[in-house]
Amino acid sequence: MSDDRPQPDQTEGAPHPRDTARLIGQAAAEQAFLEAVTSGRLHHGWMIAGPRGTGKATLAWRIARHLIAHPPSTADGGLFGAPPPRSLDIPEDHPVARRIAAGSEPGLFKLTRPWDDRAKRLKAEITVDEVRKLKSRFALSAADGGWRVVIVDAADEMNTSAANALLKLLEEPPARATLLLVTHQPSALLPTIRSRCRMLHLRPLSPPDMAAALDQAGVAVPPEEAEALAALSAGSVGDAIRLSLNEGPKLYTAILTLLGSLPQLDRARALALAEAATARGAEDRVTTIFSLLDLALIRLARAGASGQMPQPAAARNEAEIFARLAPDLRRARAWAEIGQQISERSRHGRAVNLDPAALILDTMIKLQKTASDLAA
Repeated sequence: MSDDRPQPDQTEGAPHPRDTARLIGQAAAEQAFLEAVTSGRLHHGWMIAGPRGTGKATLAWRIARHLIAHPPSTADGGLFGAPPPRSLDIPEDHPVARRIAAGSEPGLFKLTRPWDDRAKRLKAEITVDEVRKLKSRFALSAADGGWRVVIVDAADEMNTSAANALLKLLEEPPARATLLLVTHQPSALLPTIRSRCRMLHLRPLSPPDMAAALDQAGVAVPPEEAEALAALSAGSVGDAIRLSLNEGPKLYTAILTLLGSLPQLDRARALALAEAATARGAEDRVTTIFSLLDLALIRLARAGASGQMPQPAAARNEAEIFARLAPDLRRARAWAEIGQQISERSRHGRAVNLDPAALILDTMIKLQKTASDLAA
């Protein structure tokens, strides 16, 4: 694959999970896998589940490096011999680490959405042909008796035929083979696949972990912005990186300031937000603006309904603005309803290529009317 082709398992602007040095904030999941391995009974199928961008693929690559670097051993009665490993780390100059970094490790297979040469883009699904290629590679490898590892990223993207073909591998796994299924929605997978895998759950990252993960990805942000990104991305590093590249915290603050001006809409600020959507190459920014507006209204409605402010805070004065706009359940429900209407209308408007600036201004006017009606 040429370097300019998109990688289906890589977040734009971030290192590939293969090249990520550390897994941050997921020590419990790593320890759970290590305990299973050092017990001497390594399961052949593992489902690595959790929200997008929380390190699932990074964990899969760490597991793969660790297993391949530690061939099966019966020495001292243990799977790896003595002493048992205390972490998944292996040195960067280890031969396995170097081969995996170079994409030349024969014991590692990656199953992702393939490239469509005719359409010049990634296919929408993992196809059965890719699983068949995987099965043929199993038949030719592992002459050294080491572990063979498959990373499926993401298992959610398999079509029905591919899922059924992979199920057969899970039902009759090749010798010394471990399948690692990265999944964002495990409930969407075949129940028979889920039942043949052990589960590792990854959690959203806290603000301190988010700051460390962003720093590792080469995205330098001040601590307060890391907290905002953790809130806006629901603890997903991948989403946080995308938001950072599109000035997400700054845009959310602008949206929140407009909400704070209601019911007397600050039209100058509304025009400034609309103009931010008209610049050349602003398609991603437009998407970010509307997704953050949806999020702001969701957080507003939840705060009003529960009586508790979202944590962590996504912007300064968020709690005060939410408490004023939705002080009770009635107004929380009203904001939830208008939020759903606005979300549906913005999706339709973008689908039919309505002017994004006009769509933003119209949205702000609707929010102003809602605030005025609730204040009456």
